[in-house]
Amino acid sequence: MSDVAAHDAGESRSGRLRIASVGYLNAAPLVRGLADDPAVELALDRPREIARRLAEGEADTALIPVAAVFEQGGLELLDLGVSCDGPVRSVVLVAARPWDEIRTVLLDASSRTSVILARIVLAWRGIKPKFVRREPQQALAEIGGDVAALVIGDPAIDLAEQFAHSIDLGAEWKKRSGLPFVFAAWAVRQGEQRAPLLERLYRAAAEGEAAAAEIARAYAEAKGEPAERFVSYLTKNIRHRLGAREREGLLRFSEEAARLGLLPPVAPEAVFGAGESHPATSPRAPLARRAPGSASASVDTLLDRVVEGGRLSGHEALRVYREADLFALGMAADAVRKRKVRADVVTYIVDRNVNYTNVCTTSCRFCAFYRPPGHAEGWTLTREQLGQKLQEVVDAGGVQILLQGGLNPALRIEWYEDLFRWIKATYGLGLHALSPEEILYIGQLEGLTTEQVLARLHAAGLDSVPGGGAEILVDRVRRQIAKAKCTSDEWLGVMRAAHHLGLRSSATMMYGTVDRDDDRIQHLLKLRELQDETAGFTAFFCWDFQYEQGTRIAPGDHGTVLYLRTQAIARLVLDNFDHVGSSWVTQGPAVGQIALRFGADDWGSVMFEENVVSSAGTTFRTTASTIEQQIHAAGFKHARRNVRYAYLTEPT
Repeated sequence: MSDVAAHDAGESRSGRLRIASVGYLNAAPLVRGLADDPAVELALDRPREIARRLAEGEADTALIPVAAVFEQGGLELLDLGVSCDGPVRSVVLVAARPWDEIRTVLLDASSRTSVILARIVLAWRGIKPKFVRREPQQALAEIGGDVAALVIGDPAIDLAEQFAHSIDLGAEWKKRSGLPFVFAAWAVRQGEQRAPLLERLYRAAAEGEAAAAEIARAYAEAKGEPAERFVSYLTKNIRHRLGAREREGLLRFSEEAARLGLLPPVAPEAVFGAGESHPATSPRAPLARRAPGSASASVDTLLDRVVEGGRLSGHEALRVYREADLFALGMAADAVRKRKVRADVVTYIVDRNVNYTNVCTTSCRFCAFYRPPGHAEGWTLTREQLGQKLQEVVDAGGVQILLQGGLNPALRIEWYEDLFRWIKATYGLGLHALSPEEILYIGQLEGLTTEQVLARLHAAGLDSVPGGGAEILVDRVRRQIAKAKCTSDEWLGVMRAAHHLGLRSSATMMYGTVDRDDDRIQHLLKLRELQDETAGFTAFFCWDFQYEQGTRIAPGDHGTVLYLRTQAIARLVLDNFDHVGSSWVTQGPAVGQIALRFGADDWGSVMFEENVVSSAGTTFRTTASTIEQQIHAAGFKHARRNVRYAYLTEPT
């Protein structure tokens, strides 16, 4: 069984099999027979959400995008899925101008497979646009000039006919590779007892294939459109049985994606194993006995790969995290660090962490800092109090403040705008301010979208967004430790919107509550995927939960060795991040120095004050001169930086 989601594998509490699939027409023949099966809980959703369900143990099997299979690893593919051998009609790039004039491509990012395929196809044509994520209808509305769009699923069927320039990605793939393209396949975790599950999947597929034309006509009738376009699509463009040529197409896709650094590299034997494809009526053999990330590669081989610039799947990363020798893991992280940044330099920033209010509505079980609205110990800093703190930063040569607080219903967006303008006009400091949770809350109070909130705050002086509130980006964990907080997708959505506005942000992970090691790997994979899309994260920081009596949650996994392992695996998994910070604030300066040999290249901030983790008893403090001494004692030169990691002083 794959370790990534093994803790939640098996049947649901009701005893029914949990099956998840996309809700597109092209998948309907595979799932129609499951909808009324009393032994099945069927969930239909977007491709990326279906992949998440399987990865996080919320499904026993899922019809997932094949890119997610490569990224996660530890899965077996069945010989049933969604493929094409020529034009697909439902995955298209469309534009109003010729492709050599296109500068921006709007992506319907609900399927990472289609997004990666689009990037491969455009790279083949020598086109290197900026990629920006949009919801499908918004993307369609914005096509024009030098802006094109990728549209997938039912809204894309025959969409190419409406635009002067289009690329059917199935047709383009066949033209360039000579092979079929597989978009999605049924996947199960390795080693599970799955006979009842497979029996149902294969039976449903056989029934659905026989009724494909009927399914298409019913779909057309519901949409009030001519039936033939959907019948021809489902019976001629889409295939559901995956055989030897589809295997070749899968391998070619993984090779092309790995060449662009978008997926882990995969050996043929790791993808396909020794099994043969069987008819859709047979539940005995999968298309791929060992999906990417199987146990065939040694841990040392995986470390060598990532040191040389290769990418790890989730399953591979978890194996390395659990099994690698501590010092071998540290040496690999150090080697990647040296490849990413100047090897002899450690940076730091002179700023101040200002918590402007402790009033908060979320009641996080791990937080000893907050007070609920109306509490006698609640406070919001006055301008006079803030001014004293900010002047101290200026006097010390500081360049920014990290401004975060609670979700205080008394503070409206105008309060933040006035505050930001005052800080900029009076002190000229950079504003690394407001976590995604705070930004979402302001939007809820004001009835504004995330984009509108960020645009207004940016205009008022916001320079970058801190990564606070991420905790663990797995919703099962988030519901247990802070059920009122935003979901993982909402947190990532704020960061995506900020990056598209030109803002940059940090990424964080607080582990050691109810999370497990596989949850941490999922967290890192989600950050990596967004960074592939936007390149907007500047750095990553992690630390363990700082426990104190009264926080209403017991401490989980923690300790120095786990911290070093976690930081090191983050450096290896986050291959598209340049910078990793040492968390000396929670671990102490001595461990912070060791962390510089476990992948970290940044010391973080001069800590004038810190109120949140110190509320839990962690009270490490330092000065710029002490930081420099500690960096030198660890064998490095120091350099001051700004929030975008540009040197403000020459390395010394």
